[in-house]
Amino acid sequence: MKMSSFPIRIISLALFSISFLPSLNNGQLTRHSVLTRAKIVYHGGPILIETINVALIWYGNVSLNKKEAIANFLKSLNTDGNFNLQPQVTKWWKMVESYQAMLPGAKHHEVPKIIVNVAKQINDTSYKYGRNLTIGDFIPKIVKEHTKEAKNMLPIIITAKDVNMEGVCTKTCAYNGIVGNITPYIILGNPELKCPRKCEWPFTQIDSGPKSIFFLQPPNLDNTADAMVIALATTLADTVTNPLNTGFYEEPPKNSVGVGTACKAIFGSGAFPGNPGKVHIDAHTGGSFNAHGIKDQKFLLPAIWNPKTSSCWTLM
Repeated sequence: MKMSSFPIRIISLALFSISFLPSLNNGQLTRHSVLTRAKIVYHGGPILIETINVALIWYGNVSLNKKEAIANFLKSLNTDGNFNLQPQVTKWWKMVESYQAMLPGAKHHEVPKIIVNVAKQINDTSYKYGRNLTIGDFIPKIVKEHTKEAKNMLPIIITAKDVNMEGVCTKTCAYNGIVGNITPYIILGNPELKCPRKCEWPFTQIDSGPKSIFFLQPPNLDNTADAMVIALATTLADTVTNPLNTGFYEEPPKNSVGVGTACKAIFGSGAFPGNPGKVHIDAHTGGSFNAHGIKDQKFLLPAIWNPKTSSCWTLM
């Protein structure tokens, strides 16, 4: 089933489910499996396929290093960096692409690529809608303003550190939503001033939850930039597989858990609450990472729920 009214290329088929059972990750139960013992269900709606044209909307004075880290991560999804260095960001993205093969009738041995194309970047340094943004009042205006000339855009709104975005810090660090029931979007908050102790783990201690025995150095030596990449990666995986709240997710819909958020706080094998798991350490900078991207940039990418094994999958 295809939906011609939806602006981004999507695909959806009949209802089916994948069991979410407690699973061992190098001897450790993942945090999510310990707490839920649930099922992730495909609800018959669309998922994003083929080409996703992204509009990066930098709202406020977002620093250059944060822009570079986020843009280079997105560009690394489909382009390998140095082929001699493994693993690559493209390998992480293949797990997101693999959800196409889980649709009824799909050819499991032929998983098409999903191209993420940064089609446009908008810099709103005028704070046009103010510094306190609410979902109902301002997000639809921002999305419609920057997608009105190109209906096949996925808007990603990235806020500066001096912008208050409803829901960011109080509930989450990034999230996805829908405007007009047809246009998905992503909000990526900047936690540098508002909530570093909520959104910058494993680079800093958190206010609640399991306490870390040690902390990792960020791969690009910027706690906030690298934490924002983690939040974006998690939310992008959720958005691709569940753009309209009718795709892959764990019920109930109001507080649904997606394929990225199901494996929160896991970055490598052997992870357990308070410990991110196995990662690489850059000998020159001390930065921790698990993926290589373009321009020799390194990233720490979160685990994704693997529908074939019913467990959290990591690059290492």
